[in-house]
Amino acid sequence: MEIEHKKRLITYNDKSFSCTTSIAMEFIGGKWKSVILIYLTSGKKRYNELYKLISTITERTLSLQLKQLEKDGLITRRVYTKKPPLKVEYALTPFGETLSPVLHAIAEWGQVVAKEKAEIIE
Repeated sequence: MEIEHKKRLITYNDKSFSCTTSIAMEFIGGKWKSVILIYLTSGKKRYNELYKLISTITERTLSLQLKQLEKDGLITRRVYTKKPPLKVEYALTPFGETLSPVLHAIAEWGQVVAKEKAEIIE
């Protein structure tokens, strides 16, 4: 697919963007959104599962990012209240699932960089 590069202005959600890449980064930009989303590509996860998987995120940041991803329509939050303890699961929406190829491509590129230029500590 050829990307058209020309000067223009795009408005989305009352914000102005000069490039469609900027719109994409509005959804997945920042340090944590794409990380959360890549873990959800393999299926729904509970809050604590995500927290354990993302070892360097704080609880507050995870909570805020999950709320933003839900607000943006990329994930759903399902609360089970039938019996204690309260159970909350997060999953990709159909809109969020459209990001899977992009997220996997980013993750694959990151693996190449990690292998060639980084130290992996397990």
